[in-house]
Amino acid sequence: MDIFELMKQGGHEQIIFNYDKETGMRAIIAIHDTTLGNAFGGTRMVNYASMEEALKDAMKLSKAMTYKCAAADEDKGGGKGVIWGDPEKDKTEAYLRAYGRFIEILKGRFITGAADLNLNEADSSVMGRESRHIVARPREEGSSGNTGAITAYGVFWGLKACAQFLWGKPDLKGKRIAVQGLGAVGDPLLKHLKDEGLEIIATDIRETTLMRLQAIYGFKAVKPEGIYEVDCDIFSPSAIGGILNDQTIPKLKCKIVAGCANNQLEDETRHSRMLHERGILYAPDYVINAGGVIQAIDEAQGFNLERVRLKTERIYHRLLHIFEMAKKEKILPLEAANRYAEMRIHKIHKMKRLYVPG
Repeated sequence: MDIFELMKQGGHEQIIFNYDKETGMRAIIAIHDTTLGNAFGGTRMVNYASMEEALKDAMKLSKAMTYKCAAADEDKGGGKGVIWGDPEKDKTEAYLRAYGRFIEILKGRFITGAADLNLNEADSSVMGRESRHIVARPREEGSSGNTGAITAYGVFWGLKACAQFLWGKPDLKGKRIAVQGLGAVGDPLLKHLKDEGLEIIATDIRETTLMRLQAIYGFKAVKPEGIYEVDCDIFSPSAIGGILNDQTIPKLKCKIVAGCANNQLEDETRHSRMLHERGILYAPDYVINAGGVIQAIDEAQGFNLERVRLKTERIYHRLLHIFEMAKKEKILPLEAANRYAEMRIHKIHKMKRLYVPG
C-alpha cells in the first residue's frame, strides 16, 4: 500500500498514525484540506479488521468533512479521527486520555469530539482532560453537549426541503418514512417526525432500543433486514454508512433517500446514479446532516444555541439550492453538492493568496 499515492488521489494533506505503548491505543488522524481553516471532524472507535480498513475509513470520512464544512458555509477544513480498538474491552480512562494527548500535540490543527460510532460526550469529557481541542463534552462542563439532537433537527429541515422540491410544499404530514437506526440522531429525529404527523416505520439492531422507543412513539417496527423493502415515501438511513449499494438499492420502494448517516453510498458515483435512474431523490448526506458539525464549530468559537439552530435551519434553503442547481445543470444532486462545496473552497483559496500584513 502506497500511502502517499492514496493521499495524492484523495487530496489529503496529512495522515498521522498514533500509538500509545502503555495502553495499546492505536489511532489514525486524517486531515484532508485546511484551505478554509483548521480541520474539524468527529472521532469514532471501531474494531477494524485491518489497518488498511481503518485508514480507508479515516481518509474517506475526513474528505467528507471538508465538503460538509464548506457546504455548511463554515470556515473550517475537514479531518477525522479513528481509534482502532474494541469498544467493549479497550475503552478505559487511560486509553481515551492517551488519544486526547495526541490531539493536543496537534495544537488545534485538528479539533474533534467523540460524537460518532461507539463514543459519546462522556468519552469526550475523558479525552478533554488531556486536550483543549475536544468539543461536544457534557453540558455541565460548559460544553455544548451531544450533537445528536441538532443533527436530527437539521435532517428534519432537510426532509422538508426534499418535500418542497419533489411535491411542491414542505408539509410532511401523512407521509410514510422508514427510519434505519435509532441511535444518537435517529432517536431525537423520531420526535420531529411524530410531531409533524408522519407515519413511521423503524428498525434498529438493538432490540431493547427498538422496543423502548416504539412504546414512546408508537411506530411500526420491522427487522433490520426488512427496512429496505418497506413501501414508503422516504427512506432515512440513520445508522452506519455504505448501506446504499448494488444489493439494497433495487429493494427500495421510496421517492426520497434522506437521513442522518455519514457516507450512505457505498460507491458515490455508481450508487448516486443508481438512485437517480430509479427516480429516487437523494439528499447528499454531508449537506443534510451538517447540524452536528455546525454545533461543534460554534462551541469552539463561543456556543450560542439559538445561533446554532438558525444556522442549522438554513439546511432547508441550501438543499433546495442544490436540487435546483442539479436540475438546471442536468447533474445529480451529489454532483451539485460537490460543486457547491468545491467552488467555495476554490474562491477562498484564491483570496488567501493575497498577502495580508500581520
